[in-house]
Amino acid sequence: INEAARRNDVKFVLAATNGVTASIFSDFGPRHEITDATGEPTQTLAVSNLEVIGSKPALLRVAGAEDGSPVVIATTAQAEHGLEDGDVVVLDDMRGGMERLNGMRVTVRRVAITSPTAAKVDTRGVAFRTALGMPTPSVVANFERQYEFYRARFDEDPSNEGRRFPVRTITIFNRLAFVLNDENGRALLDAAGGDGSADVFSGYVSGGLLNQQRPVVVKEYRSLAETLERTAVPQMLRGEDWEDGRGVEVHLSIAAALEFRERKGHWPRLHDDADASDVVEIAGEISSGREGVEGSCRAQTVQYGFPTGDARDLDEGRIARYSRLFATELTGFCAYLGGAAAQEVLKATARFTPIDQWIHHEEACLAADACPSNVGPLFGSRYDHQIAVMGKDFQSRCADQRVFLVGCGALGCEYLKGVALMGVGTGKRGRVVVTDMDRIEVSNLSRQFLFRQDDVGHPKSVRGALVVKRWNPDVNIEALERKVGDDTEDHFDDKFWTGQDLIWNALDNVLARKYTDAKCLFHSKPLLESGTLGTKCNHEVVLPFRTSSYNDGKESDDQENQIAMCTLRSFPYLAKHCIEFAKQAYFADYFEFGPEVYESFRQDPMAFFEQLDTMEPAEQSRSLKMIKSFIDLQEEAGGTIDFDGCVRIAFNRMMQDFRTSILDLCHSADEMEKSSGNPFWTGTKRKPRPVDWTEPTPLLWEYLYATANLYACVWKVEVIRDLEQFQSAVERLNLEQPVWSPGAKVDLSEGDNDDDGASEDDEKLKGELYKVDTSKLQPAQPQEFEKDEDDNFHVDFLTVSTNMRAYNYDIKASARHSVKVTAGRIIPALATTTAMVCGRKLFSFMRVSLAHCSNFSSALTTRIMNSVVGIEFCKLVLGLQSQGSDKFLNSNINLAAGSGNFTTFAPDPPVAIKTGLDSPHPTSFSSWDKIELSCKSKELSVDQLVQYLERSFGVSVDRIFLHGDQDDKAIYNAVDRQKLEWSIDFSEDGKVAVSDGVFTLWPQVRMAVQMLGRLPPTSGQRAIFKSQVEKVKKALDQTKESFMNRLSGPVSLAFREVYRPAEEGDKQTYFDTVFNGKDYVTLGVDCHTDREDEIILPCIKYTFTH
Repeated sequence: INEAARRNDVKFVLAATNGVTASIFSDFGPRHEITDATGEPTQTLAVSNLEVIGSKPALLRVAGAEDGSPVVIATTAQAEHGLEDGDVVVLDDMRGGMERLNGMRVTVRRVAITSPTAAKVDTRGVAFRTALGMPTPSVVANFERQYEFYRARFDEDPSNEGRRFPVRTITIFNRLAFVLNDENGRALLDAAGGDGSADVFSGYVSGGLLNQQRPVVVKEYRSLAETLERTAVPQMLRGEDWEDGRGVEVHLSIAAALEFRERKGHWPRLHDDADASDVVEIAGEISSGREGVEGSCRAQTVQYGFPTGDARDLDEGRIARYSRLFATELTGFCAYLGGAAAQEVLKATARFTPIDQWIHHEEACLAADACPSNVGPLFGSRYDHQIAVMGKDFQSRCADQRVFLVGCGALGCEYLKGVALMGVGTGKRGRVVVTDMDRIEVSNLSRQFLFRQDDVGHPKSVRGALVVKRWNPDVNIEALERKVGDDTEDHFDDKFWTGQDLIWNALDNVLARKYTDAKCLFHSKPLLESGTLGTKCNHEVVLPFRTSSYNDGKESDDQENQIAMCTLRSFPYLAKHCIEFAKQAYFADYFEFGPEVYESFRQDPMAFFEQLDTMEPAEQSRSLKMIKSFIDLQEEAGGTIDFDGCVRIAFNRMMQDFRTSILDLCHSADEMEKSSGNPFWTGTKRKPRPVDWTEPTPLLWEYLYATANLYACVWKVEVIRDLEQFQSAVERLNLEQPVWSPGAKVDLSEGDNDDDGASEDDEKLKGELYKVDTSKLQPAQPQEFEKDEDDNFHVDFLTVSTNMRAYNYDIKASARHSVKVTAGRIIPALATTTAMVCGRKLFSFMRVSLAHCSNFSSALTTRIMNSVVGIEFCKLVLGLQSQGSDKFLNSNINLAAGSGNFTTFAPDPPVAIKTGLDSPHPTSFSSWDKIELSCKSKELSVDQLVQYLERSFGVSVDRIFLHGDQDDKAIYNAVDRQKLEWSIDFSEDGKVAVSDGVFTLWPQVRMAVQMLGRLPPTSGQRAIFKSQVEKVKKALDQTKESFMNRLSGPVSLAFREVYRPAEEGDKQTYFDTVFNGKDYVTLGVDCHTDREDEIILPCIKYTFTH
C-alpha cells in the first residue's frame, strides 16, 4: 500500500498499537512542501522608522551586505522583532507616497553591531534600550566612539602585541535590514518606480506594518520498507529511551511481525509462546543480516542517540512480549495514536511539519506477568484486551476506582470516553463523578465529540454522562452541575474528597486548577493535570509526597508581550492595542471595577474607607473618582437611573471617549508642534480622527446599543433587545453632540506616567464622599467578563468599542470572533491535541490503578498486582514504588512542529521550601507537608497557640490567618497589640487629642479632628465632626475589646469571628455549614527570628471539637 501511495503521490500514515507498544509512521513522499512549518502566529511588526544608510559602516553588521554599500534599515516599535535572517515580510499600511509598496514582499536580515568585549555592554539594561530609540546613524556613532576608545587602550598595552582585538556581536532586535538585491527586493524597487534605488524609503514619515510570511520548506520522505531497514536509531517518545537506543527492538519487532505473517499466513497470536519464539528468531535473523550495512536498524550499542557500530545482544524478552501481546489494543494507546495520526492527516494540506518518520512508545510497566490465571483465560469480555495485558486483578481494581473528573469540555469528554471504555467505576465500590457548570454550545460540537446538535443548551456533564452510560451501562456515574471552588465546599466537603481515589482535571482556568490541586495536597490525593493550547498539549502527574504539585509552578504567559499603557491610551497602531484598551480601560472601569468599588462604598462606607487606606495611592485615586462618577450619574438622572438614563450615559461615554478626548489629544499635539517646530505624528503615532454624531453611522448605533444595555445590566434595569424599539428610545431623547472647546492639556509623554501619589483633589473627594447618604444610592451589579454568553452584551461591547477606537486611529476593524479570542485569552482546542493528551493521561491512570491499594488516605502506595502471591508479589509492588516517580511520565507535545517536539519526562520531585530555621528544626518542607495540631480534648486559646508556635520553632509570631488567604484578616496580628495604647480624648474646651496610630487605621478622621480644632464652639458644624470622631472612638474601643477577647478565647471561635461574613443571609449560612461540617481549621503563620529573618512554616491543620 505504501509503495502504491508513493507512486500516486498520496500521503501515507500508519498507526499501530500492539499491547504496551504504540507506533506511528508518516510518509509524505519524495518531495513535500510545507508552507507553515510550526503553525505559530506570524508576527505583525509596526514600523517606527525607515532609514537609508548610504554607506554601511564597518561596525554595522548585516549578513550579505558589504561595507560601503547602501542599506535600508527598518526600526520596529516592538523591542524584539523575533525574525531570523532570510525571513520574508509583506509591507502593509505604508503611507506618505509609499502606498504603492503595500502588498509587496521583502526579505529581511537581522542587524547587529560590533562592540569590544571589554565594554561589557548590558543589552538588557536601560541605557542600551534607551540608545536604541535613537536614529541608526547615532547608534552607530556611539558604538564607533566606544570601539575607538577600547581599541586604543588595547593597542597601548604591549602585552597585546600580535593578539586579535576581542569583540562581540550584539544583535539589535528592534532593527531589520531590507534585502534589495534578490527577487523580492528587485520587484519592490520596480514597484516603487523612480531610478530603482533605495532612496524611495528616505521620505518615510509615519505608519507601516511588516507582516511576517512563512517560508516554504521542502522535505524528502522515505518509504516504509526503506525506513524499516535504514533507521539506525528509531525515535522513542521518551527521550531517555531514544538516546539509549531502545527503539531498535521495537523497530525490529515490527519488521519481524511483518515477516512472520509472510511466512505463517497469520499475525502473532495472543499469549502464544511458539509464535513469540519464532518472532524473536526472525528479529535476530533480520538484525544479523544487516551487519555491515551502514545506517541500518540492527542490534548495536547506542550512546547519546548515536550508533557506535558495536554489536550487542537483542533484548529478546521485549520482542517476545511484543509478539505475545501483538493482538491486543489498549484504550489509552488508541486515543494517543488517533490524535497523532489525525494531525498527520491534516499536514497533507502543507501546513505543519510531519513527523520524521517513525515515533515509537513503550510502557513496559503496564504489562502483567505471564501467569495464565491472571491474564487468561478470556471469555469474550469487553475488557479482554486489558485483562490480557494487565491482568484480571487490574480490571477488578479498575472497576472499584472512585474518580472525580472536574470539567466536561474538550478534555473532559475524552476522559469520560476513556474511563467508560476501560470499565472504570463499574464495581460495587467504584464511581465516576463528573462536574461542569457549562452548557453545550454549537461551537463545542466540533471538538467535544460526546455532544450532538440535540444536546445544545443542555448541561455538559449530564449529557456526557448519558452518552458514556449508553456505551457502558455498568459504569456508575454521577453528573453534577457544580463549580468546584471555595464557594461549593458545602457539597464537595472533606468526606467527598477523602472518598476519592483519583482527581482528574479537565479545566480551562488557572484558579480552578490551583483549587483542586490544593485539595489534593491537603487530602494527599493523586492528581492528573493536563492542558491544550492549539496544537500544543501537556500533562502532569501529581503524586502525593513524590512529585511537585501544580501550585508549585508559576503560571505565566510568555507569549504575550506587555503593551505600554501610553501606547494603549494615546498612540495605538495595531488592532490588538484597541482590543486591549477596550478590555482594560472601558469594560474594566465602567462595568467591573467601577461598580465593584461603588457597591463596596454604598454597602459599608466605614469599611470601604478602612480598605481604601490599604490601597496604593493611584488605586485610591481611581477608586474615589469611580465612586464619585457613579454618584454623579444618579444625580444627573434625578436620583434613579432608568433605561433612558442608561442611553444618556452611553452617549456621554461615546462623546467623551471617541470624540472629546480625541480632539483634546490632537489639540495638545498641535500646540506641541507649534512650540517645538517638530512634527509630532511620526513613526507609529497615528493622528486620530473623532467620531461625528451629526451623521450617525451604523457603528455609532451599535456602540449605543451595546453600551446602554450593558449599563442597564449594571443598574438592574430591563434591557431593550429589539433594535427598532431601541432606536425609537434613542430618537425620543434628541441626543445632541456637545460643542468642543479646548480642554485640559493631554499628557503626550511616552512613559507610563500614571499618578502614583495622593493629591489634594483626592482628599477633597474623601471629604465629599464621607458626607454622602448611602441609603439613598441605587444598587449596582458589577459585570464579571464572561466570553461564552452571547446575550450578555460583553463581547458585543468589546467588539464595538474596539472598532470605534480603530476608526479613531485608522486601524483595520476587528471581527467579533477575533475580539472574543483576544479579550477572552482563548486558544481554540484542537480535537487531535485533546485526543492525544487524553491518551497519555490514560497511561498515567493505568499506572495509578495498578499501584492503587484500596485508598490514598495519607500517602500513595504504588503497587503492581499480578498472579504471584505472597511476599514476592508485595516485593514487586514495593520495588516499583521504591524506584521513584520516574515510572510516571509528564509530557510536552506540539503536534504541529514535527518529531522534535514530542517530549516526555519524569515528574519533578516536590519543591523544597526553605523554612529559614536552623537545625534541629526542619530546614525545609514541601507543599504536601502540614503541621497537625490536635486539640480535641481541650482547645488552645489564641494566645496559647502563639506561645506554642514561638516556643516550638524559636520564632516571634506576627500573624495567624486562614491558610492561603490573601486579605489582611487575621485571628492574631502582633500589630493589634499596639492598638491597646491608642486613645481618643475630648478636652473641656471641645478639642480632641488623638494618638498618631489612630490615623493609620482611620485616616478619614484626620479632617474631623482638624476641623474641631479650627471651628469656634458656637459653630453648628462642630456636631457633625464630633459625631465622626465619636464613631471612630467607639470603633477603637470595640477594636481593643475584640482583640483582648479574641486573644484569650479559643482558636476556633476566633477563626469563626474573623472569617464569618458580616452580612446576614446566604453567605453566613454557607460559612456556618462548611465550618460546622469540619473539625479543623487550616492556618497560616507569618513569623520571624530574633535576627528579623522571615520564617516560612507549612500549613497548620488545627483540629478541635465543636
